[in-house]
Amino acid sequence: MADSSFDIVSKVERQEVDNALNQAAKEISQRYDFKNVGASIDWSGEKILMQASSEERVKAILDVFQSKLVKRGISLKALDAGEPQLSGKEYKIFASIQEGISQENAKKVAKLIRDEGPKGVKAQVQGEELRVTSKSRDDLQAVQRLVKEKDFDFALQFVNYR
Repeated sequence: MADSSFDIVSKVERQEVDNALNQAAKEISQRYDFKNVGASIDWSGEKILMQASSEERVKAILDVFQSKLVKRGISLKALDAGEPQLSGKEYKIFASIQEGISQENAKKVAKLIRDEGPKGVKAQVQGEELRVTSKSRDDLQAVQRLVKEKDFDFALQFVNYR
């Protein structure tokens, strides 16, 4: 019998991020507390740029954007937002969406599976994802529970369950 497997990845649906950004922009344009403060949120290349005339307003824009991401099912662990920076008369926050599991994070997850997971389960790093294989599907489900219970500081999804 062939081994069963699944992949652990860290991916974000770009269209969902775009939808959340558009919803946040619409709310910011309509809310009274954002009138006349130059508040905006938009793509700036691969990063997301939030700007307003005060530090509190730009943090409020980030809060609105985060709430829209959560509503669309995107983990906030995937959002890497910087600190507010003063640029001329405006405060700006640059944020980026983290995708892919770095080598060191993949090694952390693989070590957890090796140390605490069921025997006979193998974890193999493949680029920016981790392939987990076992003869038993029950063992694979136990590994998924184990990884979900551990709170890593990056977003994880399970795909290609075979």
